[in-house]
This record gives sequence, C-alpha cells and structure tokens, in this order.
Amino acid sequence: MRARSTPGDDGVPAPPPAAPPAPPAAEGRAFDAVLCDLDNVVRFYDTAPLAALERAAGLPEGATTDIAYAPEVDLPLLLGRITPDAWVAAIAAGLAERVGADRAHALGRALADAPFRADEEVVALLRRARTRVPLVIVTNATPRLDADLALLGLSDLADAVVSSAVEQVAKPDPAIYRIAAARAGVPPSRCLFVDDRQENVDAATALGMTGVLYREPDDLRRALGPCAREERRAATAPGATDATVAGGGDGTVAGAPDGAAGGAPGGAARFAGRGR
Repeated sequence: MRARSTPGDDGVPAPPPAAPPAPPAAEGRAFDAVLCDLDNVVRFYDTAPLAALERAAGLPEGATTDIAYAPEVDLPLLLGRITPDAWVAAIAAGLAERVGADRAHALGRALADAPFRADEEVVALLRRARTRVPLVIVTNATPRLDADLALLGLSDLADAVVSSAVEQVAKPDPAIYRIAAARAGVPPSRCLFVDDRQENVDAATALGMTGVLYREPDDLRRALGPCAREERRAATAPGATDATVAGGGDGTVAGAPDGAAGGAPGGAARFAGRGR
C-alpha cells in the first residue's frame, strides 16, 4: 500500500519521509564480536616439572591431572567455591594412597603452580581484532585469574573478561555464553566463539554463534579474516617490531623454559592436562 502524502501550504504533495540511515556495514563479517577462550588458546602451561615429579614417584604422566580435572575436584574451583589451596588438598587426597601424603601434596602443588606463558602470535591477532570489534575473554578460570593476567601483561587484552569463578557458571553451560555476548553488546548470533574444546564450541553454536575449534594460530587467523590484518602505519622506525611480550622479557612467567611458547610443536611444554 502506498503511503499517503500530506499536501503542503502550496497544495503540492509533500515528499514521503526519508528512510532511516543504514547501519554501518560489517565488512561482510559473520560476526560483530569475538569471544575467546584463554587456556590452550592464549595461555599455555609448562607441565614438564610436574611430569618429572610423576616419573620420580612411579606414576604415569598425567596421573595428577586425571584427578585434578575430574569434575568433582575441578568444578568447585572453577565456580569459585573453593580456593586454589583447597584444590591442591583435594588432588593430594586422591593421590595419597599411591605415593604418600607428602609426595601427593607436592604433585598437587606442582600442577597448581605450573609456569605459564602467552602465545605472542595469538595475542597479536586478538589485539588487531579488537581494533575492529569488541573482544571478550570467556574462560573457565580459578579465582586467581586477574593476578594471572597481570603477570602475563594481558590485563588490557580484552574489553571484558568473563570468568567462571566470578559468574559461578562454567562452559559449556549456555548461561556463560549469554553473559559474554551481553558484555560484548551484541546478540549471540553475531558472536565468533573460539575454544580448544569441542564441547564448548558445540554449546556456542547451539546458541547461534559462529564456532571455531582452536588447534593453532592459523585457525584463529582464518576465522578472523580481515580483522586479523595489521593496520597500516604511517612510518615505522628502522629495527622497530610489534612483538607482544607477556610477563618477563622473554615472555615467560614463573620460570617457564623458552620451549614453552604456544604454537610450538606438541610435547610437555604445551600440555596442560585436558584443559578447561
């Protein structure tokens, strides 16, 4: 049905009202915000010291994380219901019969205090993406998350950080994804979600998000598309670089060896149990 025109003072029909301005173009993207996991995407642990302790105790590698990441042991920590020290005690209780109380406690402590570092390539990609769209870190984390991010020099990496220990809900519960989308200020259907665990990605896609199962930095680069491209700069001083350093001068926190960088080949330097 055609809109009716209202005559003006001169009797000439007034033109129809102008259409509202179109929203800014999204550059063909399937997303308007990036929601990204932390552990095993941005942050990687060096569990080589723990593996050495397990061998010395006559345990197979991974015996400690098998207990530590069991839901009944891990989930209370991730929901902020217990402290990291209480988590260590729970791990030790699960190992004590096999290796004795003192050694069991040492194994639990070695896992809780495992050195970690950030993957500089991933950090750089996320920083570039954040210049174009909101970035939210959404992670199943311990109550020490803020301190850990500060140690990595990443307190300013994202527009918001959604931690399971603060929100008291953990991935893959749909509630934490909705919280993250709300912090980004976009509907779930316009979110790109990146995680190293298939079950977490599946939960995101069930809400209409675009999901990316992370295995290496190229997975993130491809998913970000134009958002991963570095902005052109007017001039760069000779010898200058854009490297992102996390923590100490070599990017290592708590004494992690040089080989612990994310993006390195497999092995203990990248292995952090089953992850979260």
